[in-house]
Amino acid sequence: ADGLARLQAAEFLYEASLFPDAEYTFKHALTHEVAYGSLLQDHRRALHARAVTAIEGLYPERLAEHVERLAHHALRGEVWEKAVPYLRQAGLKAIEHSAHREAATSFEQALDAVQHLPESRARTEQAIDLHLDASGATGSMGRRAKGTEHAREARLLAETLGDERRLGRALSRLGMEAWMAGDPERALELAQRALVLATAHDDVTLQAWAALRLGIIWQTIGDYRRVTEYLGRVAEALQGDRRYERLETGVLTSVFARDRLAWCLAELGEFAEAMARADEAVRVAHEIDHPSSLVVGYRSLGLVSLRRGDLMQAIPPLERSVELCRTIPVPALFDVSAAYLGYAYALSGRLREGVALLEEALSDPGSTGIANHSLFLAHLGEAHLLAGRRDDALAVARRALDLAHRQKERGNEAWVLRLLGEIAAQADPPDLESAQAHYGRALARADELGMRPQAAHCHLGLGQLYRRTGKRQEAQEHLTTATTMYREMDMRFWLDQAEAELAELR
Repeated sequence: ADGLARLQAAEFLYEASLFPDAEYTFKHALTHEVAYGSLLQDHRRALHARAVTAIEGLYPERLAEHVERLAHHALRGEVWEKAVPYLRQAGLKAIEHSAHREAATSFEQALDAVQHLPESRARTEQAIDLHLDASGATGSMGRRAKGTEHAREARLLAETLGDERRLGRALSRLGMEAWMAGDPERALELAQRALVLATAHDDVTLQAWAALRLGIIWQTIGDYRRVTEYLGRVAEALQGDRRYERLETGVLTSVFARDRLAWCLAELGEFAEAMARADEAVRVAHEIDHPSSLVVGYRSLGLVSLRRGDLMQAIPPLERSVELCRTIPVPALFDVSAAYLGYAYALSGRLREGVALLEEALSDPGSTGIANHSLFLAHLGEAHLLAGRRDDALAVARRALDLAHRQKERGNEAWVLRLLGEIAAQADPPDLESAQAHYGRALARADELGMRPQAAHCHLGLGQLYRRTGKRQEAQEHLTTATTMYREMDMRFWLDQAEAELAELR
């Protein structure tokens, strides 16, 4: 007490708090650095170790509140048997707040610390868990290569140990990385193997993770109906306390499942059910106020309105999603939210903002992955076309078509083919043969996959093309079909366009 009083009188320290306990802090950071740096290494290490014991003694019932300080002191005090669990707890706590950078640092420090423990099965198990934790955190930060490296190391250790539960988790994580790298076949293989192991060991958490990842992959390759049936069951299973189970990235599994359900239902034109699932996603994320899950929930809400053409309803939640992405930040989630918002801006006439945001969303595939980038490229191409930059639109559409083919993204291919039809239709004069061919292929793909809104867009495009080229009967047929479909799905934005085109024929 006398020492503290002298330091306070000399203005080196000041009282930061009196209740519930007296707390002192340095008045200047430089003073702290000099004082700390003057300690001999052994003395410094001993003081850190004593700090761990002191905190544990002072707050035995409140260790979770002080886990970051415990991790800090245990690491620097080289109290390895305590450093590993405290660092992991600190990382998991950071994930709860979507602080992925801090989480990754904690997990990787724990991996360094675990090497100082005696060799044992328990040490290897801890290392596997930490590699999987680190894979999710680094992947969310956009460090895709590092995330894959951690997942591969977890797989090797699990295979060496013969631990099928942890092997399943590593395979599930590797499946996600393969999907983001644009390899859906490999991703499916890994996710299916993970689900087999999860089922064999009755690991319900891993079953949900693997099932969700299968749904995400099927959505990307355009198997929308299968996803709605499959993920519908997953979402229903994640009730009660299971609503708050998290993926390695921190996003709530139940929120991500509902997001993908809403996405697929919107592509199928089932907007009422899609909106219900999106509302559920936002509500669950709000229940624990989890930032990354809110990003996903808000973008889901915006997407459904965007696909239906309710642009004024779509923009606010998408803006909120992008704002949260920039605040956290979460590169792995940013591209989807930003691409949708950019597309909504473009359709609403805010072309400069829309193109800029779409280009930003597509600027760093190394961080965000390239799954679904063909779709976002199609949205960028359409924004260019709306802005009168037909050559730019064509160049982007060709890139998108090549990517969709390579990654077997059949639903996204329908979007790109329709865009190519619109580009040909807006040539001067219209390239009738090319436009018909692309619209026809897009319509066939949309019908195959049950994409009713996309099919309606194709009928509208063909109707507009035939009206401009004097083919009145064909125009009447396609515009009537488009009008009927839009009315059935309550897609007022495009219904008004189709009805205006029909009026021009009269």
